[in-house]
Amino acid sequence: MLEVVLRGKKPMPGRPGEHLAPVNMKESSAILEEKIGSAVTRTDLLSYLMYPQVFLSFAEKRQLYGEVSVLPTPQFYYGMEAGEEISVELEPGKTLIIKFLTVGVPHPEGQRTVFFELNGQPREVAVRDRALKAEVARRAKVDPAKPGHVGAPIPGAVTSIVVEAGTKVAKGDRLLVIEAMKMQTTVYAPMSGTVTEVAIPAGQTVEAKDLLMIIEA
Repeated sequence: MLEVVLRGKKPMPGRPGEHLAPVNMKESSAILEEKIGSAVTRTDLLSYLMYPQVFLSFAEKRQLYGEVSVLPTPQFYYGMEAGEEISVELEPGKTLIIKFLTVGVPHPEGQRTVFFELNGQPREVAVRDRALKAEVARRAKVDPAKPGHVGAPIPGAVTSIVVEAGTKVAKGDRLLVIEAMKMQTTVYAPMSGTVTEVAIPAGQTVEAKDLLMIIEA
């Protein structure tokens, strides 16, 4: 049987990993963290080392759409019907009950408002409808591969900006504030450097992942 599988080749002795080139895990983790612009788990690192391009593509989609692995498989592939309710376990002991209500009329920028309930509370979010053609120019989105791109974490209105082009910032410095549903969210600098561009003025409404400003090291 061994001869049939190997087809004349000699078997490789020892553990398969012994034949791989050595890898500095700490250094590789730092490189990957810089590439994807977020903290790296051990699973992320091992996936990247085995399948570099596949994992980078996956990480880009994960940053764009969030952690969709917690969604039930049918809803992930086919969406939800009006009135349908599902439970999503974010982590042990933390479950969300989501009920899909309806979809609103098209917006000029090619979006629709999706109405739903989250744990019994009414919610709404604007979602890009790819079947529609935008009648107004769309704002630039953040590039996950560029750690200096600062994007909107949530949809809302930019109420204040505390930096301007040319301002030097340190990682964690306060950049601006976004207000949504009477709650304020502060956006902080993801890295140290100089603000080279402020893409959105105060008072403008933004969508999630809209490019707010650019920082260069």
